[in-house]
Amino acid sequence: MAGRQIYNPEGFKNIEKDGSLTGFEFQFKAQYYRGITLSIVRDIKVNIDGEDIERENVRLTVNGETFTLEEMRTVIDSDYRWEFGDYATVSVMKEGGLAKGNHHIKAVQIIDPSYMPFQIEAVCETDFVIE
Repeated sequence: MAGRQIYNPEGFKNIEKDGSLTGFEFQFKAQYYRGITLSIVRDIKVNIDGEDIERENVRLTVNGETFTLEEMRTVIDSDYRWEFGDYATVSVMKEGGLAKGNHHIKAVQIIDPSYMPFQIEAVCETDFVIE
């Protein structure tokens, strides 16, 4: 478990569109101390209750704009930084969303700063409830 609050406890919820649950979302903080330009994010891996979510079904919303993980690689506009300490919203497209009740999430932030000879991975996990 994380030693500090990474996930927003109020940020776990299902996504509803036209009366149907189309997925779920959560909010968590960037784990790199300098903040992150979206173009250096290589992946956000999501595992919910032991199920790995396919990369194509993950979206990130920063400063009111939503991007796929592939789109983020091309974002060079400094208006779309994920600053250290700020929550970003991760949306997961999953028909039916999540059942009400207890869940466990493990998300991995993978970034590739140009000045580092390796990628940096931050593993973030917690338990939460969908009401």
